[in-house]
Amino acid sequence: MKRLAPSILSADFSKLGEEAEAVERAGARLLHIDVMDGHFVPNLTIGPAVMKSLIGRTALPFDVHLMISDPDRYAPLFVTEQTEFITVHAEACLHLHRTLQSVRGLGVKAGVALNPATPLSTVEYVLEMADLVLIMSVNPGFGGQSFIPSSLKKVRELAALRDREGYSFEIEIDGGVGTGNIGEISAAGVDIAVAGSAVYGAEDVDAAVRRLLTGMNEAASEHPAV
Repeated sequence: MKRLAPSILSADFSKLGEEAEAVERAGARLLHIDVMDGHFVPNLTIGPAVMKSLIGRTALPFDVHLMISDPDRYAPLFVTEQTEFITVHAEACLHLHRTLQSVRGLGVKAGVALNPATPLSTVEYVLEMADLVLIMSVNPGFGGQSFIPSSLKKVRELAALRDREGYSFEIEIDGGVGTGNIGEISAAGVDIAVAGSAVYGAEDVDAAVRRLLTGMNEAASEHPAV
């Protein structure tokens, strides 16, 4: 099933609860939580307290994206009854296999993210234990960046590898996603699309979510094998 994960990085933090409720009503199925530490990426965002404040305001599962330099230390703080994924960056983990094991041991699904310049071969030997592989289609750190087209090549290669080896992980993409490229993104093999400014920067958030979901599902119908 194709899912849209609006990123609260682009939401209005003065009314974060209402922003989460709005995308849930529109049909989103995940809420993407961008956590940045100012070290691994050049920005500082939110901690677990802000994420946990949304419990009870939305039923959406949390898709936690740790763009931080010490994910082993901080991952446990983001475990809640609504946390579905905790994703760590391959580039930030000294012992990636052990980190993914640790995340799974917390009772949530483990994801691994790759920056635009990081090859798929970096995670080749941990794919069997990954529940999610996140392909960054912008350089992490800031919202509103332009989509890097070569990211789709990486998605297609990853989808082909998954089919060939019989893996069960979902493929997610994050960065520069909008109505102009959502169909191509979905057709490439993406299961979960993260959208920030394309959702929360729109005049009508409800309509923006619905347009993106329509684009994903229409592409899936045209490419049923993906």
